[in-house]
Amino acid sequence: MSWQFEEEEIVLVDEKSEEGRGLVVFNDEVNSFDHVIDTLIKVCEHERIQAEQCTYIIHFNGKCEVKKGSYDDLKPMKEGIIDAGINAVIV
Repeated sequence: MSWQFEEEEIVLVDEKSEEGRGLVVFNDEVNSFDHVIDTLIKVCEHERIQAEQCTYIIHFNGKCEVKKGSYDDLKPMKEGIIDAGINAVIV
């Protein structure tokens, strides 16, 4: 009878510097399409067509990941969106 063992490696990741984070914006019944579009253009530096597409996804699906990046890059964008009265989180 023989025994075989496999080594297991545990990797710790600093989530604040991880590049795979996403900025998610949520739908509400308060903000207009134009306000959300203008905010995405201003805060996230989207092109107009990209902001319009994200806004339609937000409207029909309830949310949309509007930007990817590191936590440190996304945090000021999240704060800018929230300051505009729109719900957003970093995931």
